Amino acid sequence: MSTKSARMATSEPRPSETVSRPVELLAWYDRHRRRLPWRAAPGETSDPYRVWLSEIMLQQTTVKAVGPYFEKFVARWPDVTALGTASLDDVLRMWAGLGYYSRARNLHACAVAVTREHRGVFPDTEEGLRALPGIGPYTAAAIAAIAFDRHTMPVDGNIERVVSRLYAVEEELPQAKPLIQRMAATLLANARAGDSAQALMDLGASICTPKKPACSLCPLNEDCVARAQGTQETFPRKAPKKSGTLRRGAAFVVTRGDELLVRSRPEKGLLGGMTEVPGSDWLAGQDDATAKQQAPVMKRLSRWQRKLGVVSHVFTHFPLELVVYTAKADARTRAPAGMRWVPIATLADEALPNVMRKVIAHALDLSSGPAS
Repeated sequence: MSTKSARMATSEPRPSETVSRPVELLAWYDRHRRRLPWRAAPGETSDPYRVWLSEIMLQQTTVKAVGPYFEKFVARWPDVTALGTASLDDVLRMWAGLGYYSRARNLHACAVAVTREHRGVFPDTEEGLRALPGIGPYTAAAIAAIAFDRHTMPVDGNIERVVSRLYAVEEELPQAKPLIQRMAATLLANARAGDSAQALMDLGASICTPKKPACSLCPLNEDCVARAQGTQETFPRKAPKKSGTLRRGAAFVVTRGDELLVRSRPEKGLLGGMTEVPGSDWLAGQDDATAKQQAPVMKRLSRWQRKLGVVSHVFTHFPLELVVYTAKADARTRAPAGMRWVPIATLADEALPNVMRKVIAHALDLSSGPAS
């Protein structure tokens, strides 16, 4: 057996631990559970719609960022049927600023499917949930456990961190995911599966944090392998991230009095269906002259003026730099095919992704992007 395998083998939970840890975890959760707008109060039944909505919003986003968006959504669409009968454009507008916009399209598609195919009632099994648009293995497990108390353990980033430290999992992520999943399942109580999952989530968010974990306050600290080794902050082990190649392009900001020229991106692909100002392709190694040749062609347009500096933005798979050009059109100028004029004062109602908010703010010398 290799040294690594030996270390991993010794970190496997003992039978006594599989009994005591879930109990200790739930006792801690009952005293310290977070109050979250989508979480049912003690003794209340969870609303599957609110659980699902929060889980989709929380993907790759923080609880702090999601809170206001969640409140806006449930105020506008209080149940899945209301959301399923809304237009995609309205959903994208409400989502603008939350990022990862494919989630918003999948959210709408899922709401439509639940409304039309399930009469507004979410399936109560992992298998049934995974058949819905935008619901993968983790989200299905989270909804099944939290909303329907199915005996399953969803493993998010917080739970990965807790488990990898508790058992000192030496294998790197993402290869370690199956092992961590098996170990996390040992922390499930015989009842209250949803609370077991949320307890681990809360433990990772408030105690077992990425840096400077508060180990002395942890209910599982006595037999945490990483704490005993003094190596807490080195877990979970992660393979080095691969940074994407820088892409470059140009954005063209055209104003007509107090109006701005915009268009909608194609429904499929990056930022699908979102609103943007006209722009060039985003390509690695693209030079400014080539990018500028893709400016919209319009009559009665002033000369293009290049703004100093560039707008930088980082997507999941690549960083982006945009040169910004501005021009003014007179009152009679029509929008080119596929584009439209919108009042600058109503940009908050447009589904503008963050990169476009940066572009517009830079072009119009605003201190921040259009208000969301």
